[in-house]
Amino acid sequence: MEQERVKLAKALRGGDPEVLDDLIEQHQHRLYRYLLSLTGHRATADDIFQETWLRVLERGHQYRAQWNFGVWLFSIARHLVIDLVRRKKMDSLDEMMDPVAGTGFEPPASAPSPFEELLSGDEGARVALVLRRIPAVYREVLVLRFHEDLTLEEIAAIIKAPLSTVKSRLYRGLQMLRQELEGVQA
Repeated sequence: MEQERVKLAKALRGGDPEVLDDLIEQHQHRLYRYLLSLTGHRATADDIFQETWLRVLERGHQYRAQWNFGVWLFSIARHLVIDLVRRKKMDSLDEMMDPVAGTGFEPPASAPSPFEELLSGDEGARVALVLRRIPAVYREVLVLRFHEDLTLEEIAAIIKAPLSTVKSRLYRGLQMLRQELEGVQA
């Protein structure tokens, strides 16, 4: 694993387009789902998706072999979303709470995550609808944990927050999800 990261870091420093193609192929679905969950808009997710890969290409020399590439990639994408939010006169992801945003599109992954398994079947549409009503900061952590199956430590690295904050947001997000699901059933 470490050798692969060293090889990847060297290839990114060299600007090898073949490596970038491989990385896009490997990470495109997860990255797009993450961006779609944050933005709630397909067009916005498309734009940030492309911008993220441009940043990887431009800043590949900054990647270090000791980093998990997926965490580095998601961090770049998250910062681009935050930049977009700030340009729209918002201060943080907390203010990206538009629950009425479109349903979006989720491309298939090679294997279903535990979150996707929950979303399959009759409950799926209801959970997806409810998830969009949860504020972005909580939705982000829920998606990264259960949809992207990242560890709490990886999530903390992506959102650049202490582990306790990640745990708190996850707990609060699960509470909100439970309350929303109970409200929908009633």
